Amino acid sequence: MSLTLHNFFRSSTSTRLRVALNLKGLDYDYVAYVLRKGETRTAKYLAINPQGLVPSLEREDGRVMNQSLAIMEWLEEVHPNPPLLPKDADGRARVRAIAYMIACEVHPLNNLRVLGYITDKFGADETAHKEWFTHWVAMTFDALEVMLDRDSETGDFCHGDEVGLADICLYAQVWNNRRFAIDTAQWPTIAGIFNRLDAIAAFRDAAPPNQPDAV
Repeated sequence: MSLTLHNFFRSSTSTRLRVALNLKGLDYDYVAYVLRKGETRTAKYLAINPQGLVPSLEREDGRVMNQSLAIMEWLEEVHPNPPLLPKDADGRARVRAIAYMIACEVHPLNNLRVLGYITDKFGADETAHKEWFTHWVAMTFDALEVMLDRDSETGDFCHGDEVGLADICLYAQVWNNRRFAIDTAQWPTIAGIFNRLDAIAAFRDAAPPNQPDAV
């Protein structure tokens, strides 16, 4: 199956999908967009994704899938090996909960559209952006650190010793945090998991600075 990934190197949602595709061993054509230049707001791209967001995954049959979590769930169903979710229902619920904490509570409040809005509407400058971004990261990462540290299900990674959906979201968010110099060392369990993930080729190859459009 031929796949085309419409993405941006620094986008954490794009990073998630690059990792997932790498883990599944799936090749894809890489198409880059510069968000600040409005390249996802053109008529051509809006025909692909009416939200004007990345990533989008386009198949050879012309079908386009949007939203990174939904695409990763599709990948899991169509290409089940290696798995991104545990076999047991309790494990799947825990992994999804960790992934959703990051993908639904941190990322939406800190994406480029939101930062642009608080600038246009409330005059937020770069210092305010950092305070805003850091606040929402800490709100979730403080709780996530407690969960990962106390839960017996935590292993080398978020859930046991095999990487999965939660690790993908964590890895992408830590890279995104670096935009505002947020030091992951204050969350030692999270930092340890990130460092172990960063040693895995499927993750490292998907990292923002290793993309062809990285600047």
